[in-house]
Amino acid sequence: MLADRYGLAVSTTSAAARDAYVAGCDMLLSLYPGAEPVLARAIAADPGFALAHAARARALQTSGDMAGARTAIAEAQRLATGLNNRQASHVAFFALLIGGQSADALAALRVHLRNWPRDAVVLSASATNSGLILSSGHAGVKREQRDLMDSLAAHYGEDWWFASIHAFALSETGAHDVARDKAQFALAANPANALAAHALTHVHYESGTNVAGRGFMRDWLKGYPREAVYYGHISWHLALCELDAGDDAEAWRLYSEIIAPDVNRGRAATTLVDATSFLWRWELAGNPCEPARWQVVHDFVARMFPRPGGAFADWHIALAEAAAGDGTALEERLRQIEAMAHDGRYPSGPVVPALARAFAAFQRQDFSTAITILEPMLAERDRAVGSLAQTDLFEFTLLRAYLAAGRPEAARHLLASRRAGPGPVRVIGLKTAH
Repeated sequence: MLADRYGLAVSTTSAAARDAYVAGCDMLLSLYPGAEPVLARAIAADPGFALAHAARARALQTSGDMAGARTAIAEAQRLATGLNNRQASHVAFFALLIGGQSADALAALRVHLRNWPRDAVVLSASATNSGLILSSGHAGVKREQRDLMDSLAAHYGEDWWFASIHAFALSETGAHDVARDKAQFALAANPANALAAHALTHVHYESGTNVAGRGFMRDWLKGYPREAVYYGHISWHLALCELDAGDDAEAWRLYSEIIAPDVNRGRAATTLVDATSFLWRWELAGNPCEPARWQVVHDFVARMFPRPGGAFADWHIALAEAAAGDGTALEERLRQIEAMAHDGRYPSGPVVPALARAFAAFQRQDFSTAITILEPMLAERDRAVGSLAQTDLFEFTLLRAYLAAGRPEAARHLLASRRAGPGPVRVIGLKTAH
């Protein structure tokens, strides 16, 4: 029987189907555009190839085509009769994932990987911030993610894809030097690997090497297609570097030409996160509010995210609605989130509603209320979901609230307690507080 790149048997006798499947999966794993048509070629070569249908379903889900993803995974399930245990479990896992059953999918992922640790396509569902572990809303997920990657490392050896996701988990838990080595190895093995490029941007952020990070991102993005999943997000990282370096004009150019919802070609959820967080940090850095830009983001939220979903999207939506002054929409969304949390359907529980009310208080210059809510939230940043670079926004907002409330000593104490590694914080008034 033919096998995939990780030596796992696949249920096709067509070498052409297997080769297209491997190529498509590598594109899917590395977040390089074009996986879906390559996987469609695998299906054309063998219409009964269940795993190719499952991988195509995942590719369609990743690109935001949920209707297509559901159709594709239904076909994979129909063809699953007679598969060996590994392939049957693989299809069943993706049926849960695409069906929106995140808690059951996470439990299935753990069981599957204990039995077949080299099933990279399944593991990829927990490889990023939007993956099953890091978006679960539980406390301590960064350590949990790293423990999983550490436990699997021996099974993957010198594999470029695994090195990418291991590097990200390491960088989020303070192992910057090891993370840098793994990310650089992964990029050397596959320069088109967006996950490795992304991991290296986080290493630069966490180690305070923004000058090197700017140079790396500028060069790497030249060879990455504009329509690719991470183009806008890595541009967001670059914009933050430019902002921290004081080149506000270049940071704003990146926002206006690449990151903003009306020009961004990435997934809706990533566009939301990057656009809202950039505008908020733009203002924290002392730049003027841009009401028209916030209105574009607010309209995008109303169109693309009419109901609450996951914590990561929802706390960014709270930023947009607070900045746009839409208290009615914000309170209605929070009512829905709190009802979901009450029913056990919102793993982050009260964290997002608390953050949302802190952002709204900050926006109306009720800094005392914002401070009271935000101070305990810093310990809950994992449950809110997002990388350290993303959830630093909570800390920066609290710093600005301290300064605006006339509490420079509290700002100095918070800054002194900040984790070691990242470079200077760009928040207006902070320099004079030292």
